[in-house]
Amino acid sequence: MSRQSNLAKNTLILSIGTFLPKLASFFTLPILTGYLTKEEYGTYDLITVLVSLYLPIMTVQIHTAAFRFLLDKRENKERQKSIITTILVFTLITSILSLLLLMFLLPGSIGIRLAICGYYIADILVNSVRQISRGVGNNFSYSISAVISSICKLLLAIVFVLYLKMGLLGGTLALFGASFISLIYISFSFHIWRYIDFKQLSFQELKNLLGYSWPMVPNHMSMWVISASDRFIVSGILGLGANAIYAAATKIPSLINLAQNALNMAWTENASISEKDKDSDLYYTDMLGVMVNLQTTAFTGIIAVVPLLFRILIKGDYAASYNHIPILCYAIFFQGLSLFLGGIYVAKKATKNVGITSVLAALLNIIVNLSLIKFIGIYAASISTLVSYIALFSYRLYNVQKLSKITLNIKQFIVVNILMILELFLCYQKNTYINILNFVLCCVVAFMLNRVLIKKIVQKLRGKIRRK
Repeated sequence: MSRQSNLAKNTLILSIGTFLPKLASFFTLPILTGYLTKEEYGTYDLITVLVSLYLPIMTVQIHTAAFRFLLDKRENKERQKSIITTILVFTLITSILSLLLLMFLLPGSIGIRLAICGYYIADILVNSVRQISRGVGNNFSYSISAVISSICKLLLAIVFVLYLKMGLLGGTLALFGASFISLIYISFSFHIWRYIDFKQLSFQELKNLLGYSWPMVPNHMSMWVISASDRFIVSGILGLGANAIYAAATKIPSLINLAQNALNMAWTENASISEKDKDSDLYYTDMLGVMVNLQTTAFTGIIAVVPLLFRILIKGDYAASYNHIPILCYAIFFQGLSLFLGGIYVAKKATKNVGITSVLAALLNIIVNLSLIKFIGIYAASISTLVSYIALFSYRLYNVQKLSKITLNIKQFIVVNILMILELFLCYQKNTYINILNFVLCCVVAFMLNRVLIKKIVQKLRGKIRRK
């Protein structure tokens, strides 16, 4: 199978694990915004944000090493057992110890604290097993696990929040239940116990894994700062109500992550496999051009339907959220390109470069946010996110040249950015006729960027019809 075909196949499989979960989360959103108070929803949002920070730091991001190390050992069962056993034992021990500390530090009732701790440990374990699943080549189980988690989150939110009216506790229990059920599924889906052998537990293996994963901690923290610290700054200075508005604004832009996350995971695998090929630099350059087109298409598609999606998905007093959505969509465009370049770092096992570039971007995010928030309010959060991702992409494009000589088509890049800025301007007009014009423009842009791909698909379909 060619590199392009393998990338397309993995992207399709992993898209199942990103599209359906995101779809379920959007059905969950009206329940949470409609049946939780702004303060409760703001707190709920902070809980989900914290889970992406606390335990990955305490476990030294060792689960990120699972995929990369297992990828190189798919034919060596004994090494697979050693890697998987070492990762799971280390993750379980560090998670339990960190949760004992967290239990005493968390505010709120004992029920909410127990639910949060349960959610945290279930989530870190399911994410570790998912990365192991990808590492041994089982992307399908990874995707189905994510789908199960999101569907269960929706169903449990309906039960605990909508019908039982348990408020914040109900929302937290829904998170815990969804992660736990997903963990049970993926553990059984590829019989993970077959890969566990305590005789293969190795300190040297742990040392190798941590040597790769620890630079990912500052990277993880920095990416968390860029995407989530805004909410803490907004909450601390403007209040939980303002954070609820900003949190709601992030939901629609995150739709771009549907394609972005799946493609990035598939790309990281392809980049790692192709790393030793003689034409890897040329391949990376070609894929950068493809990525610019795909990210622009995703941006264009979301901006075209923002007015409609906002009316359908955002309930309650969140009208102010609309103005932040276009800015955040543009930020995610640069985030996607930054992740693409990060995939090359992973392929080269240059995780220190990932950490350094992310730290610089995170510091810029905080500085811009704190400098502007008293003058422009919540806009400081969305603008600082955009600025930090632009800086991250720009610096990584320069820095990655030390590892791989890739080239960006500057003319193409300038043109697509001019078009995206025009679409942003039209989106802000909030006029029905201008919205229709913007939709038509977005369709034209998407077609022009992908006309070669569309032509190939049409030719293949015609060939299949003729053969029949």
